[in-house]
Amino acid sequence: MESYKQLFAVTSQLIELVKEKSDQEDFIKEMEELFTKRQACLSLLSPPKTDSEKKLGQALMQQDQELKEVLQQEKLTIQQELKQLKVKKTSNQKYVNPYQALQTDGMFYDKRK
Repeated sequence: MESYKQLFAVTSQLIELVKEKSDQEDFIKEMEELFTKRQACLSLLSPPKTDSEKKLGQALMQQDQELKEVLQQEKLTIQQELKQLKVKKTSNQKYVNPYQALQTDGMFYDKRK
């Protein structure tokens, strides 16, 4: 029963941490710590024997689904930030050297086939 409660508490902390999202470096460190604690709690779990353990197990399943959704949203946010960073980088390169992409010297173009 204790392992179920620990897992529930750690998963709750993890969900709250992802929803808050403060400083990036601290956020990643805390997330890694909570994931290792969660993994340790998961390894200690045994099949539920009492009704209270079964109810807590169902609550854990719902909480796990919520965690997956929150992490998926965070992943999408990071992907969008990476795309924006890539666009900024290419636009900056075009600004610094606008003729870099134009390399048509020595090329012959024939319209006829």
